[in-house]
Amino acid sequence: MAAELTAHHRRLAQQKREAIISAATELFLDRGYDGTSLARIAEAAGVSKSTLFKQFPTKAALFEAIVTESWQRGAADTTARPPAGDLRSGLSAIGHRYADLIGQPRMASLFRIVIAELPRFPELGRMQFQLGKMPYFAAVQQYLESEHDAGNAEVLDAESAANQFLGMIANYVLWPRLLLTDWNPAASDIHNAVEEAVQTMLARYAPDRRPDLKPERRH
Repeated sequence: MAAELTAHHRRLAQQKREAIISAATELFLDRGYDGTSLARIAEAAGVSKSTLFKQFPTKAALFEAIVTESWQRGAADTTARPPAGDLRSGLSAIGHRYADLIGQPRMASLFRIVIAELPRFPELGRMQFQLGKMPYFAAVQQYLESEHDAGNAEVLDAESAANQFLGMIANYVLWPRLLLTDWNPAASDIHNAVEEAVQTMLARYAPDRRPDLKPERRH
């Protein structure tokens, strides 16, 4: 019975946390980061102020949670990467997961909040970059390095290659959504955009078939 109560309390706490994050995201978009109080967020989320302060003692802590959970939602683990061995399959898996992640409406909302508040609150941009994009970006870079080291790709600059690959996908899936309220490409169009990005990467980084050539990557 005690275990059941503990599990029940954990579920309730998680539900309240999700309600707080959802309400905060909407209010930040509507009223701005500076114009939204924690008390107003608690009211909108339907929780007490003490419940909110227990989970998020500051607005910065709440925004940090929004960033972290936005980047993790829709992916089992944003830092997971396929094993080296099949460059096409690995890039396709990474690319589709990334498209699913940044195609979520809450991701566009997060970027809008950061862009709107950046002049007054540059720390929001740093949170978005360091807690959100960088762990995902680093995982893609490490995957490309592992394929190079295994001889399955010729990626001399994995940082640049990761930027190219993720940039091609974001340029179709995310950035138009920030400017065009009716941007909602079909799943088949997103699939094609990812596969075209994969094909471009293969054309650039697929290994030379000559066995005597294996360039050293940049460190």
